[in-house]
Amino acid sequence: MGDFSGDVFLADCPARLAIEIIADKWAVVVVFALSRGPRRHGELVDLIGGISRKVLTQTLRKLQGYGLVDRRAYAEAPPRVEYRLTGLGQTLVEPIGVLTKWATVNGDAVVAAQEAR
Repeated sequence: MGDFSGDVFLADCPARLAIEIIADKWAVVVVFALSRGPRRHGELVDLIGGISRKVLTQTLRKLQGYGLVDRRAYAEAPPRVEYRLTGLGQTLVEPIGVLTKWATVNGDAVVAAQEAR
């Protein structure tokens, strides 16, 4: 791991930006859902489950604003829109995988600690 000394979590710090992005559970789930290729809005709703269309739209816009997701509209009838990870978005797939592995390995211990309270 890197050096976490000093004021690493103060405002305007790169670590703060990373936490802001991954702290949004829907952002992480959407990035993971797009990690295997482009998806349409309805496909993402079905694939993710438990997310409303409105929240998905807000999340996709936020991820676009961060430069992590690209929206492509195709001039077809009916119109088709796809979302895909940008190159920058692809760089988040591995860290999300590490967090997922941590949750798989340690999830039971977290649940046990909660139940012991």
